[in-house]
Amino acid sequence: MLLKTSLRSFFAHKGRMLLSLIAVVLSVAFVSGTLVFSNTATSTFDKLFASTASDLSVRPAEPEFGFDPRGKTLTVPTDSVDKVAALPGVTTAVGQVQVQSATLADPATNKRVGPTTGAPTIVGNWADTPRNAVEITSGHVPQGPDQVVVDADTAKKAKLGLGGRLRVITGDKRDFTVVGIATFKTTNPGAALAFLDTATAQNVLLGQAAYTSVEVFGDGSRSDEQLKSAALAGLGTGFQAKTAAEQKEESSESVGSFLDFMKYAMLGFAGISLLVGGFLIINTFSMLVAQRTREIGLLRAVGGSRRQVNRSVLVEALILGTVGSTFGIGAGLGLAVGLIQLMNAVGMHLSAGDLKIGADVFVAGYAVGVVITVLAAWIPARRAGRIAPIAALRDHGTPAEARSNVVRAVIGLVLTAGGGGLLVLAAGAETAATGGRYIGLGVLFTLVGFVVLGPLLATTVVRVLGALLPALFGPSGKLAQRNAMRNPRRTGATAAALMIGLALVIGASVFTSSVIKSTNQQIDRSVGADYIVSAGQNGVSAEIAEAVRKTPGVDHVTEQRYLPAHFTSPDGRTSEEGVSAVSARFTEDFRLPVKAGSADSLKQGALAVGEDFAEDHGLKVGDTVRIDYGQGRVQSLPVGVVMTKGNSLFDGNTFAAIDTVTKAVPAADQPVAAVVFGKAAAGADVSRTLTALEDALKEYPQASVRDQAGYKDLVQEQVNTLLYMIYGLLFLAIVVAVLGVVNTLALSVVERTREVGLLRAIGLSRRQLRRMIRLESMVIALFGAVLGTALGLAWGITGQRVLRTQGLEALAVPVTTIVFTLAASVVIGLLAALVPAFRAGRMNVLAAIATD
Repeated sequence: MLLKTSLRSFFAHKGRMLLSLIAVVLSVAFVSGTLVFSNTATSTFDKLFASTASDLSVRPAEPEFGFDPRGKTLTVPTDSVDKVAALPGVTTAVGQVQVQSATLADPATNKRVGPTTGAPTIVGNWADTPRNAVEITSGHVPQGPDQVVVDADTAKKAKLGLGGRLRVITGDKRDFTVVGIATFKTTNPGAALAFLDTATAQNVLLGQAAYTSVEVFGDGSRSDEQLKSAALAGLGTGFQAKTAAEQKEESSESVGSFLDFMKYAMLGFAGISLLVGGFLIINTFSMLVAQRTREIGLLRAVGGSRRQVNRSVLVEALILGTVGSTFGIGAGLGLAVGLIQLMNAVGMHLSAGDLKIGADVFVAGYAVGVVITVLAAWIPARRAGRIAPIAALRDHGTPAEARSNVVRAVIGLVLTAGGGGLLVLAAGAETAATGGRYIGLGVLFTLVGFVVLGPLLATTVVRVLGALLPALFGPSGKLAQRNAMRNPRRTGATAAALMIGLALVIGASVFTSSVIKSTNQQIDRSVGADYIVSAGQNGVSAEIAEAVRKTPGVDHVTEQRYLPAHFTSPDGRTSEEGVSAVSARFTEDFRLPVKAGSADSLKQGALAVGEDFAEDHGLKVGDTVRIDYGQGRVQSLPVGVVMTKGNSLFDGNTFAAIDTVTKAVPAADQPVAAVVFGKAAAGADVSRTLTALEDALKEYPQASVRDQAGYKDLVQEQVNTLLYMIYGLLFLAIVVAVLGVVNTLALSVVERTREVGLLRAIGLSRRQLRRMIRLESMVIALFGAVLGTALGLAWGITGQRVLRTQGLEALAVPVTTIVFTLAASVVIGLLAALVPAFRAGRMNVLAAIATD
């Protein structure tokens, strides 16, 4: 009987449940779509790595500090191939040349060809193996010193066909003719590939007859581990070997970190949308319970218990959650396909026809949709169970209990005050770690506190926000203001959904604006150089640095190189650090933030260390640090300057002059510059010199040059990219919040059907009625926006204060964003009211008055 009653009630009010259903569908779609996309991408790359990995890959041994400080490609001798091939159980051993330090360019324009999403450009030799990742689908393999094969995706982007020309830039530039197009057998992880014949690859890429690895394929008579042991024993020292399983794990780590970031970021925002959707569901069931007070009273009068009434509402929620989850999982598949197409557009090719829909998708989808819906409906269900039969039959609503308002006020004030106190503690914390713990709890408590206090704030805040409505819009404005204040609990719950989304938007805006302002101030204060030249992960070669140095208008050039090293402090502790070796005039182009000592001490062979490093190791000016660069190259240097922390340009760096480092590490064994800085000559036009630099570097497409303004723009672009991604993900939460406003208004119109009829009967026109509902919606949305702005400002300002010692020294409040957000909330309110207002205006007056 209970199930029958619940089913009848659900389908009798299915129109009123529609928007709540949409909220569940959207939230579940985000969760299930993320899982399907993640599973599909992981499975695709696992197949790629499993199908292409050799049984054993023999490589040069790892350098002492993890990589060659000179930045040169490590190799194995050519005779390694024959030695490995002769081992028992080996059927094929192939020498492979493969580097990621080359740049591909179009010879006609000398513009770079390749991925722009961070994926590598890989150039090597064409070597037939039993498990090639690609196959020639057009043309043939490279067979001469001027022939190259490129992957199909790169050929398509660069508009390269057979007979086209492609430039390969290493230390030198060589132009090749495209003789073949290769297509991935499974998927392209986003890389650009170019293949030369073996002899040419060795000459152009390595400068010697050698290989970067030997790929080994067994006959199955021995395990990969046995092959590994035999290979290392036969080759001696100077080698390492990785089995197929180890290669797969290694390859999966880089791709997996990107996929995990996407997965958890999207699941996090799915959680936000679920939280927002929860308010919508609470509101829906609260209003439905209020509208069915008489019906529930009749159930109680004919013998229904509180538990049965409670269960009846929860069963309706269970039905809503189940139906919404089912549709949500289906919509999630569409979202996964969309994400796959997005990845394809940026070069990471996945197949939408190979979706991996595991049991976790259904478990998570139904768990999220059903559990959240039932939990959200629990409060209205309890309220329904408390309705007394006689009171219900006598009254069409349940007045708010004064005692519950007192309890709500106490709980809300305690949570808000506690959260505010934690935010204050976070802002005043001495370390970012301590502040981070406080701010996390402070954000949680203030959010919950504002949600609890929302209904109590509604009466006062809405009265203020709607104060001008009666004067501007007459009776419609006065009715709109009073309607928004009439049910504070409903207004508070509706506004809370919008409040959460907008609080996160404002908080993120304050944080990113502060990052940009702080970085710009640090650049203005610390950087005296006029130009910054970089060339990505490959570094700035000596040729590029020389081209900068010879450019008319450039006074001098400052180089910065990075050398890995082990530091031993006077207390005997050793740590893995690195030395930023800089030109002698570095202190002229950069103003070090000096806490103790003198920046000029760098020219006398001293070290510049950061404040944190000095504190951790008990260092002061004059103390000596032992630096081990590996290969027996050791030197001891005095600390000449301790740099104040809080400047992102210098934090984490230890500086020494190149001349000083060269006493321990010969110049020929030092890496190329990571970055080069140029200073304009006295009297030179800075902008014209920038143009001259751009012209001088046209021959080096891997290099880019920016002036200080351009560098600031680059930082702002990077920060804005993150901000726009956050906005995009929060858009879902705001959509759900808008649905909440629409749903509340729609149900409110149904609830006030008789009142609407009476208003029309006494002379309120349809136009005035529609305006009343639009204004009511606008006030509710503006109320949510005001609360969200207050919370977002508190969170963003506290975040800046917590990170003030980490370089986020300047606070920037984005006034334009805040004004735009408040204006957008008014528009959201007006749009949300369109359908409810239209329906109210079409009501038949006599039928509305006759409604009971």
